[in-house]
Amino acid sequence: MRLTGKVAIITGGGSGIGAATARRFAAEGAHIVVTGRRPEPLLAVAGEVGGVAVPGDTSDPSHVAQAVDAATSQFGYVDILVAAAGISPAGSVADIDDRVWQAGLDVNLTGPMMMARAILPSMLQRGGGSMVFVSSTAGLAAAPASIAYDVSKAGVIALARGIAVDFGPQGVRANALAPGWVRTPMADRSMDALADEGGISREEAYRRATGQVPSRRAADPQEMASCILFLASDESRFVNGTTLIADGGGLAVELTSTEFTFGGQSY
Repeated sequence: MRLTGKVAIITGGGSGIGAATARRFAAEGAHIVVTGRRPEPLLAVAGEVGGVAVPGDTSDPSHVAQAVDAATSQFGYVDILVAAAGISPAGSVADIDDRVWQAGLDVNLTGPMMMARAILPSMLQRGGGSMVFVSSTAGLAAAPASIAYDVSKAGVIALARGIAVDFGPQGVRANALAPGWVRTPMADRSMDALADEGGISREEAYRRATGQVPSRRAADPQEMASCILFLASDESRFVNGTTLIADGGGLAVELTSTEFTFGGQSY
């Protein structure tokens, strides 16, 4: 097992990518602390993996301290951070409400920064550790009317690079994961909005949203958990300060050429 004896804090651990990662890490021998805003699913995941649940808002400094204290009091140290908590605020720069903008930055960027800062002393004492920040392809290419989400996810990528540069010499690795569409509750809500607008089903909305992605589908959370496992484990011990794109090839597509066909394949 690749994480035997390791201690991991996973934010956003009650559902989606965070929950899938908690299950995968536990199967690989890790001790798990999951955090999130909704107690019920969080407690369910913690019970399933034999871990500790710390309900709360990742952008609240007191919750961050509580989560790290829970990990160190229960297990003695922290080796891994997976920052998977996130929200998807809507709006362009012309119309986004200031409070919506701030909430996006607080949850998606400031929260991961505070959690990393709180965990860092334990990692340094242990001689190193691994931080994985769940960003998005929206941190690399803008999505429509998603300015707060785009900016916060781009910031997460920069956060990983900065930590790698500052603390890599002391054994700390920090990397980002940039998923495309993944079948999570957050993505389901986006698809339901698209479905309502077009009078179609959720499944058809997923098909349309991924229609020009080379893999022609959205990912399952378990596939993202596999990517995170790689970044968190010693298998990636020479990977630091980078971003792993896991989008089924979406960012590889040159959009201005999608009306052409090649070998009978239409994009």
